[in-house]
Amino acid sequence: MTDMATLWEVGLPLATTAGGLGYAKVRAPRVFWSLVGLPVATTRFALNYRSTMDVCGLTVQPSRLRAFMVRNLARRPDVQPVPPKVRRFRGTSTGLRVTLRLPAGLEPADVMAASERLRHAWGVHSVNVVETKPGFVELRMTGYDVLWKVRMPRRRLSGPMTVPVALREDGTAFVRDYLKVPHALTLGANQSGKSMYQRNLIAGLARLPVALVGIDCKRGVEQRGYAPRLSALAITPEEADGLLDGLVGEMEDRFDLLSEHGVADLWALPEHVRPVPVVVLVDEVAELFLVATKKDEERRDRMVTQLIRLGQMARAAGIFLEVCGQRFGSDLGKGATALRAQLTGRTVHRVNDKQTAEMGVGDIAPDAVVTVLTIPPDRPGVAVAGDTSGGWSRIRTPALTARDAAAICAAHAHLTPDLPAVAAYRPAAPASTGEPDPVPLVKPAPTTA
Repeated sequence: MTDMATLWEVGLPLATTAGGLGYAKVRAPRVFWSLVGLPVATTRFALNYRSTMDVCGLTVQPSRLRAFMVRNLARRPDVQPVPPKVRRFRGTSTGLRVTLRLPAGLEPADVMAASERLRHAWGVHSVNVVETKPGFVELRMTGYDVLWKVRMPRRRLSGPMTVPVALREDGTAFVRDYLKVPHALTLGANQSGKSMYQRNLIAGLARLPVALVGIDCKRGVEQRGYAPRLSALAITPEEADGLLDGLVGEMEDRFDLLSEHGVADLWALPEHVRPVPVVVLVDEVAELFLVATKKDEERRDRMVTQLIRLGQMARAAGIFLEVCGQRFGSDLGKGATALRAQLTGRTVHRVNDKQTAEMGVGDIAPDAVVTVLTIPPDRPGVAVAGDTSGGWSRIRTPALTARDAAAICAAHAHLTPDLPAVAAYRPAAPASTGEPDPVPLVKPAPTTA
């Protein structure tokens, strides 16, 4: 009886602890990582760091002075190769951050090429290498798949045009900073999470003092719910034509203002005369390119030309483009490639054809095309995000319903500014039913001869 009682007293807590850790590993990976994964990974890193670096080819021969001191002062006949020196080591709720000082003879590309081997050696989910400054790299390790269930970091970046949109695979936030990347292209097939990305973007922009202009030629099915926060909305190609003309006129007026004050950028203007920034949200860009009859070609060419003009010059005037679509290829027609060249930021979800993936990221990061084509259909919201600097990473947007995004827009409707140049396309105020029902648009008055 005494042995049974002892077994019961000892075995029950152990079984409970093991069961709790097993549950946490599946349901609460952050808790499991903090309790088990982080101590194990730290111990493994400390014990085999030098041998791992040596096996991975990340060591160099010491300098002559160091070799002389080892042989003569330390009286050691053998001189060990030198690995990168660990300058900083810290654990996080999702993984590890290790800053390395690279010795002469190594470059960041060498460490990047060995990232997969480092991941297996230290038993972590992924290892991402980021160059922080010349001679220094940071190993951003994640202990588990942070993209499986997205939880955005609590720390928020501040800025006049900064919006956290998604989570990177290294556990950091993917941020749309319009002052650094003014225009962007977002691509993705049906059910790929493209609309979720747009909802998170609009929900973040709705909280900022900016003007939002929507172009949704699918009769407004995607953007009509955001009408309380939109300064203008076009739901047909005919309306989009007039709206783009108005935006180009707004851009030209702002250039006159910049010239009057002798500055070259909107943010250099005095605050009391500075116009509000404008973000133009184009949903399903292919609808602007495709034409049904020959007489529509003139309108198409005019709209594409206006979009290209905005992409080329509007950044200085504080007008930014967010272009979205299911696919994007040269077969859309004249101007597609020229427009793509102006869209610095690229976010590509799962696509149906290789050409769209290549048009999205092939020109900025050819190695990212394979990653796009391997995104599984059961992981909506996963995408590859990059820019023309060549850097890219996998991201995933958190779940956000259309109703919640519409509620955020309604709650911040008081921030909606008036844009006189496109006032004819201002959506009417929604009915106060608490539901994001379709909202009729204010049509422009017909002109008379």
